[in-house]
Amino acid sequence: MQFATRAIHAGQKPEAATGAITVPIYQTSTFAQSAPGIHKGYDYSRTDNPTRTALQTALASLESGAHCLAFSSGMGAATTAMLLFKRGDHVVSSRDVYGGTYRLFRAVLENFGLRFSFVETSSIRELERAMTRRTRLVWIESPTNPLLRITDIRAAAQIAHRRGALCLVDNTFASPVFQRPLELGADLVLHSTTKYLAGHADVVGGAICLNDPALYKRLKFLQNAAGATPSPFDCFLTLRGIKTLALRMREHEKNATAIAHFLQEHGRVRRVYYPGLDGHPGHEVAGSQMDGFSGIVSFEVKGGLAEARRVLARLRLFKIAESLGGVESLVELPAVMTHASIPKAERQKAGLDDGLIRLSVGIEHVRDLLEDLKRGLGR
Repeated sequence: MQFATRAIHAGQKPEAATGAITVPIYQTSTFAQSAPGIHKGYDYSRTDNPTRTALQTALASLESGAHCLAFSSGMGAATTAMLLFKRGDHVVSSRDVYGGTYRLFRAVLENFGLRFSFVETSSIRELERAMTRRTRLVWIESPTNPLLRITDIRAAAQIAHRRGALCLVDNTFASPVFQRPLELGADLVLHSTTKYLAGHADVVGGAICLNDPALYKRLKFLQNAAGATPSPFDCFLTLRGIKTLALRMREHEKNATAIAHFLQEHGRVRRVYYPGLDGHPGHEVAGSQMDGFSGIVSFEVKGGLAEARRVLARLRLFKIAESLGGVESLVELPAVMTHASIPKAERQKAGLDDGLIRLSVGIEHVRDLLEDLKRGLGR
């Protein structure tokens, strides 16, 4: 089946008892057993729940994976993935990474003896230099948050595997519509399902997709043991969202492309970051491993942070808010919002200017979005 068909049907057969087309919300904490330890595949909803099973089956299919595990948030997924590792293990991470991921690595996991190197993974040479005999994981964002840098996932996975390490790709920005890292050699694909997958800014969730059965068994144990699992209702909302994922992503990309070209020509804009632009340094690599360029556009205005604040104050359709990937357009200043937990010196090393503006371009009519940006950038 093609992608759009699987988004509607994978793991979502009509309910057996009544024929209900939509997967029910199995809103129960526990399940009756016919005898001690004898049940119908479910005993407790933290361990497994039929609504979650449907979501995990659907997401595995969309990511071309054999398995998927759903979590209560993207950070819940990230934390559980990191429980695979132990004191002394070394992780190489994209330098331009989500602020919450950086905070988890630096402020939490380093206290437990894990070690991290943040490098420009879009430079394969720099990535290779960062590998050590203790490296157990290469953590990639591509496109990165918020500078939209592109890493050659095939090459990065090969480097990781030569050193006996795993390769994890945070695929939140691209979604499986535009990029499927397991097909490119990655071992693990992580999502904040809060974003494009659910798509309506009404649920928080996360997921990890993979192929290796032994790794899945270990992560399944950790999912249950650590307990960062989603509610049945959250799984239901995410399932509802992915039914329209293929349609929504094309509209996000179409609007983002028009906005990126508009910003590129605007006299008050200093720099635009969007992998769909010919001048983007990762444009060719993105074109080789992605089927589209998604809906996030970042840009810097002349005048720095003070002027960026003024731009945001004049916008009307673009709402000032964290998160991304919903049908409505959002705008934020990473340096003081999503990436404020990263020290300024580290942000500067990554090239994240304090005046950078990140747009999550929604699916409103593009003419209205352009008019709003003209208003924001007007004097």
